Amino acid sequence: MRVDFDPAEMAPNDFYKLLTATVVPRPIAWVSTMSPDGTANLAPHSFFSIASVRPPVVLFSSVGRKDTLRNIEATGQFVVNFTPEELFEQINDTATDFPHGVSEFEAAAIESEPSLRVKPLRVAAAPVALECELHSTVRIGDGTVVFGRVLHAVVSDGVLVEGHPEIDKLRPLSRLGKNEWGTVSGVRDLARIRHEDWRGPAADRY
Repeated sequence: MRVDFDPAEMAPNDFYKLLTATVVPRPIAWVSTMSPDGTANLAPHSFFSIASVRPPVVLFSSVGRKDTLRNIEATGQFVVNFTPEELFEQINDTATDFPHGVSEFEAAAIESEPSLRVKPLRVAAAPVALECELHSTVRIGDGTVVFGRVLHAVVSDGVLVEGHPEIDKLRPLSRLGKNEWGTVSGVRDLARIRHEDWRGPAADRY
């Protein structure tokens, strides 16, 4: 048995809860920006992914028009800070709906550091930060998809093994449904199979 859900017959917030409980786990972009008057902003966005590798472009969606989006539109710059397990409470603190003009860095007592290529600050304790310039935005319904070209990446040497970030050292947080957050456990390693090595079902036909 399955249960049908028709978004046209549901309240938008109810279908939002269904989507965010089923499109899981979702990586988190902890986005830092700078307002034109110099106020540092920091907020988590859980609709986050990679759009392109050549050139390197990441994307996140802002639901509604928040300070993050307004600052990026005004300055054309932002930083995506990595969200590790140990910063769980600070990340959640920066999701608070502070009044416009309040710096989450200051309100949540989060240590910052200067970026190399852009004006927005980086989270000093974040093991990875991607400094970005605005590539483009796309408005879809009540959301705006923000595409950022990565100008510079910085990674803590404490999460690198032979020059590569290791998942058991990164310990990333993810968002689930309701007020739930996910952590990494039970990682499985399985290489992609080349077609010439395929021995799966119906291998004799494909």
